Amino acid sequence: MFSGSIPALVTLFEADGSFAENAYRDFVEWQIAEGSAGLVPCGTTGEAATLSAEEHFHVVRVCVDQAKGRVPVIAGAGSNDTRVAIQNIRAAKDAGADAALMVPPYYNRPNQEGIFRHFEAVANSCDLPIVLYNVPARTVTDIHVETIGRIAKAFPSVVGLKDATGIIQRASAQRDICGEAFCQLSGNDDMALAFNASGGVGCISVTANIAPRLCAEFQAACAAGDYAKALAHQDKLFPLHTALFTDASPGPVKYALGQVKPEWPTGLRLPMTWPGEASQHAVDAALKQAGIR
Repeated sequence: MFSGSIPALVTLFEADGSFAENAYRDFVEWQIAEGSAGLVPCGTTGEAATLSAEEHFHVVRVCVDQAKGRVPVIAGAGSNDTRVAIQNIRAAKDAGADAALMVPPYYNRPNQEGIFRHFEAVANSCDLPIVLYNVPARTVTDIHVETIGRIAKAFPSVVGLKDATGIIQRASAQRDICGEAFCQLSGNDDMALAFNASGGVGCISVTANIAPRLCAEFQAACAAGDYAKALAHQDKLFPLHTALFTDASPGPVKYALGQVKPEWPTGLRLPMTWPGEASQHAVDAALKQAGIR
């Protein structure tokens, strides 16, 4: 259902902190023109944690409206409160999203049965396709491989997974338990090459915010089985993959976007702040190596 380079979009804010809708529409248009195969508004990189519910789904509606069906929109919709997660997935459907990206409950730290019951309640509440998002470094909740298999087999609307565990062998284990048709997307740009070689079909990407065409070309090479070309792109992009996490994300991403597209506002909402000088230097060098600036 989903494949290729799918940017986890930053949310553009004006200097006063308000949503920069016109610039965001231009940003979405640029992403599609550059070859992005899908869009994820209001994920972690989109500073969803600082958006009110009203703002969150306004951003999703704007993204859907601007995309106009040309690429699928996977709306961030997770919550650590199952009742709120149900409200969110229904709001994502009402906003016109093609799917919802759903983390397991964070902070609460449920056991594996609690994780399963959470997604059972969400899946039974709405027929919108769900892409699980496993990112234990942020949620402190790991959806175990066996639980992913159990969820995928029990609920047909759970169609895929964004794997940001950083454990590359998970791709093979999940392929074995969920089947080849289960859509696996890397959640780590720097691991996407190995992830795709292990059965993944794309990446929900941070780097694609800055280098959408290069990321799209990289994914196309993987899909074609041209791993020599994919490796050449990996070599070019790897310093950028790394530099974008030299300070708290999305600070470096917004700094980089400001270098590539200075006409767009790149403010952050507290508690996120502008990256430090060392991070800025790393981003500048990586942009130069990638041939972007």
